Amino acid sequence: MPDGIEATIEDAEGTLMEIARDHGIKGIDGACGGVCSCATCHVKIRPEWLAVTGSPGEIESDCLEFESETDERSRLCCQIEMSDKLDGIIVEVVPRD
Repeated sequence: MPDGIEATIEDAEGTLMEIARDHGIKGIDGACGGVCSCATCHVKIRPEWLAVTGSPGEIESDCLEFESETDERSRLCCQIEMSDKLDGIIVEVVPRD
Protein backbone atom coordinates (compact mmCIF):
# COMPACT_ATOMS: atom_id res chain seq x y z
CA MET A 1 0.00 0.00 0.00
CA PRO A 2 1.25 3.54 -0.58
CA ASP A 3 1.29 4.26 3.15
CA GLY A 4 3.84 1.51 3.85
CA ILE A 5 1.32 -0.95 5.27
CA GLU A 6 1.72 -4.51 3.99
CA ALA A 7 -1.17 -6.76 3.03
CA THR A 8 -1.02 -10.51 2.57
CA ILE A 9 -3.54 -12.13 0.26
CA GLU A 10 -3.90 -15.91 0.19
CA ASP A 11 -5.02 -18.06 -2.76
CA ALA A 12 -5.16 -15.11 -5.15
CA GLU A 13 -6.35 -15.60 -8.73
CA GLY A 14 -6.51 -13.10 -11.60
CA THR A 15 -4.31 -10.11 -12.30
CA LEU A 16 -2.57 -8.29 -9.47
CA MET A 17 -4.84 -5.30 -10.19
CA GLU A 18 -8.01 -7.37 -9.81
CA ILE A 19 -6.71 -8.94 -6.63
CA ALA A 20 -5.70 -5.56 -5.17
CA ARG A 21 -9.07 -3.96 -6.00
CA ASP A 22 -11.01 -6.95 -4.66
CA HIS A 23 -9.12 -6.67 -1.37
CA GLY A 24 -9.31 -2.88 -0.99
CA ILE A 25 -5.62 -2.13 -1.49
CA LYS A 26 -5.27 1.64 -1.37
CA GLY A 27 -3.67 3.27 -4.41
CA ILE A 28 -4.78 0.68 -6.96
CA ASP A 29 -7.70 2.17 -8.87
CA GLY A 30 -7.69 0.25 -12.15
CA ALA A 31 -9.92 2.91 -13.69
CA CYS A 32 -9.72 1.36 -17.17
CA GLY A 33 -10.77 -2.05 -15.88
CA GLY A 34 -7.45 -3.66 -16.66
CA VAL A 35 -7.04 -2.93 -20.37
CA CYS A 36 -3.70 -1.16 -19.95
CA SER A 37 -4.85 2.35 -20.80
CA CYS A 38 -4.87 4.41 -17.60
CA ALA A 39 -1.84 3.54 -15.41
CA THR A 40 -3.88 3.86 -12.20
CA CYS A 41 -2.42 0.52 -11.10
CA HIS A 42 1.25 1.54 -11.24
CA VAL A 43 3.40 -0.56 -8.92
CA LYS A 44 7.10 -1.18 -8.42
CA ILE A 45 8.32 -4.74 -8.48
CA ARG A 46 10.84 -5.65 -5.82
CA PRO A 47 14.24 -6.32 -7.46
CA GLU A 48 14.25 -10.01 -6.58
CA TRP A 49 11.00 -10.49 -8.55
CA LEU A 50 11.95 -8.63 -11.76
CA ALA A 51 13.15 -11.72 -13.62
CA VAL A 52 9.99 -13.63 -12.67
CA THR A 53 7.50 -10.94 -13.73
CA GLY A 54 9.40 -10.02 -16.86
CA SER A 55 9.51 -6.70 -18.64
CA PRO A 56 6.54 -4.57 -19.65
CA GLY A 57 5.19 -5.12 -23.14
CA GLU A 58 5.07 -2.35 -25.72
CA ILE A 59 1.60 -1.03 -24.84
CA GLU A 60 2.39 -1.12 -21.12
CA SER A 61 5.69 0.71 -21.69
CA ASP A 62 3.88 3.37 -23.74
CA CYS A 63 1.36 3.88 -20.94
CA LEU A 64 4.09 4.12 -18.30
CA GLU A 65 5.85 6.87 -20.29
CA PHE A 66 3.19 9.32 -19.12
CA GLU A 67 3.51 8.39 -15.45
CA SER A 68 5.71 10.12 -12.91
CA GLU A 69 8.08 8.22 -10.66
CA THR A 70 8.72 5.42 -13.14
CA ASP A 71 11.91 3.40 -13.25
CA GLU A 72 13.11 -0.05 -14.30
CA ARG A 73 10.94 -1.61 -11.56
CA SER A 74 7.70 0.02 -12.78
CA ARG A 75 4.85 -2.16 -14.00
CA LEU A 76 1.10 -1.87 -14.38
CA CYS A 77 -0.31 -4.57 -12.17
CA CYS A 78 -3.23 -5.13 -14.58
CA GLN A 79 -0.65 -6.77 -16.84
CA ILE A 80 0.67 -9.22 -14.25
CA GLU A 81 -1.33 -12.43 -14.05
CA MET A 82 -0.96 -14.34 -10.80
CA SER A 83 0.49 -17.82 -11.07
CA ASP A 84 2.27 -20.32 -8.86
CA LYS A 85 5.62 -18.84 -9.91
CA LEU A 86 4.55 -15.50 -8.35
CA ASP A 87 3.58 -17.02 -5.01
CA GLY A 88 4.97 -14.70 -2.34
CA ILE A 89 5.51 -11.69 -4.63
CA ILE A 90 5.72 -8.30 -2.96
CA VAL A 91 5.06 -5.11 -4.91
CA GLU A 92 5.11 -1.47 -3.83
CA VAL A 93 2.14 0.72 -4.71
CA VAL A 94 3.24 3.99 -6.29
CA PRO A 95 1.48 6.93 -4.61
CA ARG A 96 -0.87 8.81 -6.95
CA ASP A 97 -0.62 12.59 -7.25
